[in-house]
Amino acid sequence: MAGIFGIYAFEDIWNVSRFVYYGLLGLQHRGQEKAVISVSDGTITSLTGDGMVQESFSESSLASLKGNVGIGGVSTRDINGYVGRDIVIFVDGSLLVDENLAQRILEATQSKEELVELTKIFSKIEDAFTMLILTQDKIYAARDSLGLKPLCIGGIGFDLAVVSSESSALDVVGAEYSRDIKPGEVVVIDKYYIQSEQNNSNAKAHCGFEYVYFARPDSYINGIPIHEARYKIGELLARRNKVGADVVIAVPETSIPFAMAYSNVSGIPIDLGFVRTGRHTRTAIKPTQMERMIGVQLKLNPVATAIRGKRVILIDDSVVRGTTTRNIVSLLRKKGAREVHVRIGSPKLISPCPFGTEVPPKDELIAVENNEEEIARIVGADTFAYLDIEDLKGCIKLPLCLGCFTGEYPEVTK
Repeated sequence: MAGIFGIYAFEDIWNVSRFVYYGLLGLQHRGQEKAVISVSDGTITSLTGDGMVQESFSESSLASLKGNVGIGGVSTRDINGYVGRDIVIFVDGSLLVDENLAQRILEATQSKEELVELTKIFSKIEDAFTMLILTQDKIYAARDSLGLKPLCIGGIGFDLAVVSSESSALDVVGAEYSRDIKPGEVVVIDKYYIQSEQNNSNAKAHCGFEYVYFARPDSYINGIPIHEARYKIGELLARRNKVGADVVIAVPETSIPFAMAYSNVSGIPIDLGFVRTGRHTRTAIKPTQMERMIGVQLKLNPVATAIRGKRVILIDDSVVRGTTTRNIVSLLRKKGAREVHVRIGSPKLISPCPFGTEVPPKDELIAVENNEEEIARIVGADTFAYLDIEDLKGCIKLPLCLGCFTGEYPEVTK
């Protein structure tokens, strides 16, 4: 999983390194282990760092990056892409860019029919991807034929063009959202124009997990406002599997819209159930089991007065292995919760993703071998219920890839 961001200033008086930096801050939730920024003033310069964006780049290092054109990326692991002297490529998805592919892409960018040549290359790739390419004087943005991963474009007046995994990062740098880059589309931005070419595929399959977990609530993904989609999901959770309770609480941050809607529909009051310690990190994308367990203990402290002696409805966005949920339920019990009823804003995860969404191997997924009653017993809850997959489809109303919930995946090159 990754987030990618690019910006092109049409006048070379601009230095865009800080714009890229702030754009990556707006995508920090998509990757917290690696960060990289590349800029060009005719010569490409790159900086790579470990950890969060703020840890990776200092004021002095950003000042050393000079150029009116730049791209950047954040990732949960090593940055997926290629950093060279004449071309830099950053990818979100399962596509792995080796030197051979990077060279083919570079040669295509030097062609008079650059968009046609790039479209030919990308239309044959059997992996999911959104991609940003930086050459010495241009940015290219591309999306796979199904549109599995999100990518949008916007601008700041007539001065700067901006491309991002999510529209929220456009907001962060003061840019206006224009549109989503279409499945199978390649866009080129240079000093004089923005042009695009799209292959003739009509198939679409947007990642369903973006809507319940990955994307920020202030983003639009494929034209759908994430907050609105999650609110609809919360309403459905309240209408299905009803249970008597005294309070609704959310596991921050993703689950808050679910919980707000659940409370409104059910009439059960919502309260602040947890206080975060330290900065926002996503334990589900931490690379090791120990880091995930420690992350839960460090980041969430239950508010005893909101919980003690009460029947609690605990809303979360997803359950992967069940370890995090079990730890949270245990924390609530220790603070005096009388009952804990878990409601999940996504369907059950039963399959790892071949397209770059970091779902663990099948034998680690708690829903593969256990039904809801068994999961309730394993995590220590009184009751447990997932979102129905048909309800998810009804909330989004777009062609979706739901393979991690069904085990059936589309072919990317359709």
